[in-house]
Formats: sequence, C-alpha cells, structure tokens
Amino acid sequence: MPETLVQGRVWRFGNDISTDVLSPGTYAVAPLEIRKLHVLESVNPVFASECQPGDVIVGGSNFGCGSSRETAPENLKAVGVACVVAESLARIFMRNAVAVGLPVLVCEGVHDVFEEGQVIAVDLATGAVTNRTTGDTYQGDSLPEEMRTILSAGGILEVLRTRANG
Repeated sequence: MPETLVQGRVWRFGNDISTDVLSPGTYAVAPLEIRKLHVLESVNPVFASECQPGDVIVGGSNFGCGSSRETAPENLKAVGVACVVAESLARIFMRNAVAVGLPVLVCEGVHDVFEEGQVIAVDLATGAVTNRTTGDTYQGDSLPEEMRTILSAGGILEVLRTRANG
C-alpha cells in the first residue's frame, strides 16, 4: 500500500494561482535549477528561497489554472513542496502534478482554516486534513489507490520504468 500521510509547514495562497505564476514564461526553457528560483515570486517573493522540503501549500479555489505547463508542479516539487491542498484544483494541473509525483488534494474550506506557518497533516487515502496547530480535522476528497501508487513511485515515468523492467 502506498504511503498516504504528508505533514509539513503551511504556505498559504489565494484563489486563481495560475501556472504562469508557478512557472513564469520568462524561464520556461531554463534548467530546473533556474526555474525553481522563480516559483510564485510575483505573489510571494521569498517563497522559493524560504520553502523547505516537506512544506505544504494551502490554496484557494482554482489552484493551477491557466496553461498546461507541466513545469508548474515540477517547480513546486523541486523547491521542496510535499503536497498542495486547495479548495479546488484546475484539472490539468492535478493531472500533471500526479504525473510528476506531487501529491494534490481538494478540501473545501481549507483556505480559511489555516494560517501560514501552521502545521498540516494530509492523509491522501482518507482525505483527512488536520491542522496540527489547532487540532481541528477537515474532510477532503481522498485520492484513488491508482493515483496514490503513481505518487508513491515518484510519478508516472517511474511507474512505466518499473513495468518495463519487469
């Protein structure tokens, strides 16, 4: 059974965080080491430099809207984001996030019940989202086992490599 619990420090962002903000076009063809320095810089200039491995983004509605840039979830993963929990996720962002091995979860009301810097625990299998700072738990949408398997493998390419190598 794939690992299902993600826990980390919260970074809070509002509604309509687009892939243009997650992966600015100016750096679209730059190497990952350069791209990751500019993640969310127009919304929070210190995010990329202060994000620590294991941190979790709590977003408002329509997180990841815009173009189908696969670099958006890649960049988040590269700066250390362990999971994105949002009121709602753009469909293509959710697909791309799972494909690159970045856990994502929808939880209505999550944006209003977390403050930046609090500690969040996310159970991808049950959809439980707990504010470890306040002790309150909220119910999000669980991820199907197939998606959790892809995530635990590190993304769809790793799943395909494993299958190809027997």
